[in-house]
Amino acid sequence: MALTVQHVHLKTRDVAKTVQYYTDNFGATTKAEMPGRGWQLDLHGVQLNVTGIIAEQHHEQHYGIEHMAVVTDDYPATLAKLRDNGVAVLEELTGSNGNRVAFVAAPDGAQMEIIEKA
Repeated sequence: MALTVQHVHLKTRDVAKTVQYYTDNFGATTKAEMPGRGWQLDLHGVQLNVTGIIAEQHHEQHYGIEHMAVVTDDYPATLAKLRDNGVAVLEELTGSNGNRVAFVAAPDGAQMEIIEKA
């Protein structure tokens, strides 16, 4: 089972101000707009997704660094391993390209997003 880091998601009350902060202070560049949600930034090879709270997601959301995401080439085995380890699955969704996506609990209120490789 191979995992790779996909993105770090920052949820903020002021998307434009947060984007400006990372571009001005840390040299992030804009990759793409996520219409109605926010922006994807490139922070020296790490993708930052900057949005507000997303109405279509029904698991608990909070401001700050909410979650990191990984892509897996074996979604069922990855979720099975997490469940076997006692990790709570908060929500499972279908991604924009039909792949499976899960949000799982992490320590201190953080979350991890598991994305099925398309």
